[in-house]
Formats: sequence, structure tokens, C-alpha cells
Amino acid sequence: MDFLNEAAVLLGAAIIAVPLFQRFGLGSILGYLCIGLLAGPSVSGFIAEPESVLHFSEFGVVMLLFIIGLELEPRRLWSMRKRLVGLGSLQLAGCAALLTPVGLLLGLPPSIAIFLGLTLALSSTAFALQVLNERRQLATPHGQSAFAMLLFQDLAVIPLLALLPFLAGRADAAPDDGWVIARSIGVVIAAIAFGRLVFPRVLALIARSDVHEIFTAAALFLVLAMALIMQWAGLSMALGAFLGGVMLADTAYRHELEANIEPFKGLLLGLFFIAVGMSVDLALVLDNLLLVVGLAVLMTFAKTLVLALIGWLTRLPRTEIPRLATIISQGGEFDFVLLTAAVTAGVLDQRIASLCIAAVTLSMAATPFLYQLGEKVGNRLKETRPFETDFGDETPPVIIAGLGRFGQMVARMLKMQGVSFTALDPNIAQVEFIRRFGSRIFYADATRLDLLRAAGIDKARILVIAVDGEHTALTIARLAKSHFPELTVYARARNRHHAWQLMEIGVDSVVRETFASSMEMSVEVLKGLGYPSANAINAVRTFRDFDNQLLKDTYTHRNDTERLMATEKAAMAELKSLFQQELNRGRGKESRRAESSGDDTQDAEPGDVSVQRETIHDADTETTTRSA
Repeated sequence: MDFLNEAAVLLGAAIIAVPLFQRFGLGSILGYLCIGLLAGPSVSGFIAEPESVLHFSEFGVVMLLFIIGLELEPRRLWSMRKRLVGLGSLQLAGCAALLTPVGLLLGLPPSIAIFLGLTLALSSTAFALQVLNERRQLATPHGQSAFAMLLFQDLAVIPLLALLPFLAGRADAAPDDGWVIARSIGVVIAAIAFGRLVFPRVLALIARSDVHEIFTAAALFLVLAMALIMQWAGLSMALGAFLGGVMLADTAYRHELEANIEPFKGLLLGLFFIAVGMSVDLALVLDNLLLVVGLAVLMTFAKTLVLALIGWLTRLPRTEIPRLATIISQGGEFDFVLLTAAVTAGVLDQRIASLCIAAVTLSMAATPFLYQLGEKVGNRLKETRPFETDFGDETPPVIIAGLGRFGQMVARMLKMQGVSFTALDPNIAQVEFIRRFGSRIFYADATRLDLLRAAGIDKARILVIAVDGEHTALTIARLAKSHFPELTVYARARNRHHAWQLMEIGVDSVVRETFASSMEMSVEVLKGLGYPSANAINAVRTFRDFDNQLLKDTYTHRNDTERLMATEKAAMAELKSLFQQELNRGRGKESRRAESSGDDTQDAEPGDVSVQRETIHDADTETTTRSA
């Protein structure tokens, strides 16, 4: 009963605390740590023995590494090997070199001080990727570099965990027990062979049984079996789980395994962080508060310095360097894993581990604020070159605001038709690159009215707004329609809501950025399913016209949820009727064609090749006539 009471309290606290921490941008990990701190012996004493919880929750770490292994398909690792190994090793080695003296100052032997330096060099994958995803900056140069380093760190955890038994046995020298090393290597090779050759066949047999819970049981068995085998060999349980994941990463069961393990991993990993929070000696931290704060500041500063140097050496744009330096300058969740494992193995003293865990926690809490500072510094380092104001005497009929991927396609089409245009873009690198191909593009910000006037917007016939940002597009549209009401404005919309906002301003034509390409894909999908070309084209044309009309119809009551839903429901019923009419019309044509031919085509199936060829021929003729 005590176990059930403790579980109920911890689950209830997690339900309340974790969403609150997420809402304030502090992340779920800090929420779990706070729950553990409050429930542990340092504060409330609700759970007096956190070691028992910690021992059970270690399987959360094991499952985390299994899922990391599943996501690291060998081919993917090989394709990004240069950036992964290059940037990752530079970051880990550089930060460890600056942080190893911390262990020496704490009185640790050199080998363990190096281990502590490598541990503190790790960063928080969860924190960094969460911030980058929220700000849509994972695809930026600093986002890609940070991802490569984090991935390398995740891989580096495995050998660091594997080192612990050797450091515990003999911390000041390399292990010389040949039998232990040989046994470990043999077990690793056997585990790889089992995971690669045997277990996929077992999963195939289980999958044919179509019993979902047995498949889940098999996934859990694999994780636990690999972990226990590695533990028997004197290595880390996490190493076995990771190897098992990598071996199954390119099989057909990868996503099913990940989906089955994910709920267990999430709960057990959350429990692990709660147990880590319980193990923090709050009285010790308060007695050494200056030391903890100093350690957090030193760790963050050392990482920031190394990351800035790496950004400079790899020639990142100078606006990106401060962002890279601050996004992964904190400690990471694997610090808790390694420090706790080191205490369990007898490598580190609990006092040192508690101080380091507290310092890592402080650095993680500071991540969102540090990254905001990095963004501000990066913005100040932007090119100071003034925007161009001399656009020459030529006044083309079309102005294109933004010459990214979307705007370039419009520009190329105009160029092929001999229509001159003026393009404005605030990205100097983009401007200089496109100018090499002879395009008329200028370094200018289309949100500035004076630059629009200088570009000749008052003499232009059409303005094409092709910028990426929704807010930027709305700003340009407002300027154009308020100051040049006779100008025809075409705008790129990110989604339906953005299209409505542009329509409110009075934009003449709105094009949703992925709508046309999705319609083209739909034609190919229908043809791939065996639909005659004419039927596929007509079906997609019907849907396209219908959805464009629906966009206009729902615009009038876009803020009335009930009327909006009613309109869309009625429209879907109308669309279904249209498709049925098209289907009946197609069947009528086939029937008349079969009767007039006098052969056996009346018995042909809808997918018959002869019928399809005739239909395609008719459709092509009809399309050509309309075009003419």
C-alpha cells in the first residue's frame, strides 16, 4: 500500500508541476527535479529512501538509449559523419579540457577528473531541441551544428558509461585485466549478431500472430535482455540497449518498436529525474551555495567560449555564432545519468555529485534566458551595410518582395516569358548569389515605404509578396494597399488563416504556398492507384475549385466558429455530390462508348487498359482545346 500511495502522489505532482514548468519555458526535466526535491528527504521526507526509486527508474535511461539507437540508422550516421565527428569531437574535447581542472580542484585523481570534465561537457538535448523547435531554428546553420554536437554527445555517453566499471576497479591506471576486456568485446560482438540476425526473425514471427501486446512484450524483453547481458559482462546496461536499438534501426519494425517503448520510456525517465531530485542534499547545496553558483557559471562560460571558437573556425555567419554558443552551453540530462551512475559504481563521492547536479540544474534553468541574450547579440552583429536606394531608371511592371525558394520560381517564369521585374530581398548573401545569374535584385527591405517608392512601385502594375514571414507579408501588404490602392497585389500565404488575414487587407490574389504542389501530387497518387488520367485530373480540378471557393465563402464568418463549421459541413456534402456526378458522368461515357464500338468493352472493368487509353486521349484533347 505504501508503494501505491507514493506512486499516486508522485504522478499527481507530475501532472501539476510538469505542465507549469513547460508553460514558463523551463522544460519538463526541471519540473521532475523539483518534484523529487520536494518529495525527498531534504524537504518533506515523504520518500525517505530515494535509492530504491532510483534503482528501479534506471530502466528509463536504458529505454531512452534504446530509442536513440533506433533513431540512428547506420546509413544516416554515415551520411553526416564529417559534421558529426568533426564538430562533436571538437566540442567535447574542448569543453572537457577547460572543465577537467574543476575535478582536480575538488581533489579527484586525474583519471576521474577527466571523466568529470567529459561529463560536464555534455549538454541538454531535450532543452536545446525544444528551444530550437519552438523558434523554428533547427534548420538554421547554428541549429544544424548544435544538432550534430548533441548527437555526438548522445553517442559519447555510451563509452563514458562503459568506463565506469574500470574506473571503479582502478581509477589511477588503465585496466590490465585481459580476460575482462576480452569477455566484454565478445559479449558486444555476440549482442550485435543477435540483434542483427536473430531478433528481427523473432519479431517477424510475432508480427504474423497479430497480437499487439505480445509485440510490446517482445520489445521490452529485447531491451531488458540486452541490458542484463551487458551488465553481466561488466559493462553498462545502457550500452546493450543502445546497440540493440542501432541493430534494429533499419528494419521494418523500427517505428512499431519505438511506439511501444515510448510510453514506458517517458514515465520511467520522468521517475528517474524525480529520483535524482530526491538524492540532492539541499542542506549541502545551501551550505555551499557560492560553490554551486560558481561551478554553474564556470561550466556555462567554458562551454560558451569553446562553442564560439568552433563557430568561428567553421566559418558560421557571425550572426549565428552567439546563438550556437548559448543554445548548448548548459549541462545536460545525461550529466544526471553519469553522475548518479558514478556514485553507484563508487567512482564519485555523493557530496561532489550533489554539488555538480545542482550546478547543472541551475545552468539548465538559465538556458532560455541565455539563448535570448545570444539572439540579441546575433542581431546586433548583422550586416551594417546600408540598404540600396539606387534602383536605376528602369521601371519594370512587376516587383517581387522576397526572392527565396517561392519567389525564385515566379521570377524564373517571368524571365522565360521576357517579363522584366525588380526583386527586393534583405538577405545580402542571397542578393549577391542571385546577381551572378543576371537577375535584377537589390538589397532592400520591402517593409520600408521609402525603398518601395525608390524601387518604382508607384509605376509598377503588380506586386508579388513572396516573403517567408507571415508578419512581414502582412506589413508589406498593408503598405501597398494603403499607399498604392491601384496596384494589383499577389501574396504567398502560409496557411488558410494567413490567407484570410491577407484578404482582410485587400490583397487581390492569395496563393497558399503548398496548395498547388499538393494538388499536383494528388493527381499522381490517383494515377498510381489506377485511375485514368482524365478522371484523376478532373477529380483534382473539382476539389481545387471547390476549396478555393470554400476559402472565399468561409472568409465572411471566419471568426464565428459555429457558422464556420456549418459552412464547411455543407460544403463537404456539396463536394461529395460533385464527385458522385463526375463518377456517374464517367460511367455514362464508358457505357455509350462501349455500345457504339460493338465489341466486348462493355464488360471491361473501370481500370481496363483499353478504356483508360481512350479516356486519356479524350482528356488530352479536351485540355488542349480549352487551352487554345
